[in-house]
Amino acid sequence: MAENAHVNANVGRWYGFAETYDRYRPQPPTAVVDLLKMLAQKPPETVVDLGAGTGLSTRIWAGHARQVIGIEPNPDMRKEAALQTDSHDVVYRAGLSTSTGLEDASVDIVTISQALHWMEPQPTFVEVARILRPEGVFAAYDCDWPPAVHWEAEIAYNECMARAIEVEGRLGLRENVTQWAKDEHLGRIQASGQFRYVREVTLHSIEMGNADRLVGLATSQARVSRPLMNGATEDELGLTNLRDVARRTLGDEPRPWYFSYRVRIGVK
Repeated sequence: MAENAHVNANVGRWYGFAETYDRYRPQPPTAVVDLLKMLAQKPPETVVDLGAGTGLSTRIWAGHARQVIGIEPNPDMRKEAALQTDSHDVVYRAGLSTSTGLEDASVDIVTISQALHWMEPQPTFVEVARILRPEGVFAAYDCDWPPAVHWEAEIAYNECMARAIEVEGRLGLRENVTQWAKDEHLGRIQASGQFRYVREVTLHSIEMGNADRLVGLATSQARVSRPLMNGATEDELGLTNLRDVARRTLGDEPRPWYFSYRVRIGVK
């Protein structure tokens, strides 16, 4: 029961703002595709993206495998993913990282983007290893928040995130929500005993953004959107200050944003 409670709470955090999520979140760098294809040592037949969300990390594989499967438990996110995807080789299915419904040794590459910290680690790694073929490749990656863009805007963004956590807790919106520390991902993958080779690499990506996108990026975080949907004000959450600082420092003209990604790799 306890496990189901935290799974339901973690999945439930992402209802109600899928369109915002897809519009403002970054897409993973194409270098992820190049790196994992190289490590797989042959063109992949099947790629699976766990915790696919709105498909940002799934769609980058279009045209690189015979079939690409995004596994996502939240129907709100799956619906948006389908709306945003026009590639015939990319499909989305309901499922969990611990229960994909896929066959043993049927997958060449498994990815988890911006989501491993919401997943029960050891059962997830066991399921990943089960569906991977021998010498198949697993990669879990996250970008650092916020992107490097302007020091004042970044400070205001971080202050907004800190205030949002406080408000979310005060409103009782974190009940049963469970997270696992991102800086411990690599150690847990290594300790799982499921992979013969484990390492971390860093990649970088440049996207364009302005003041409105930085505010949108903040509202793409559940810790901000959920309080907003439950009566919290933008002043309480620090969004008003973030918007003011972003407009002053970034303005309306898009400029380069620098995202840093930490990619944890395991080879079965």
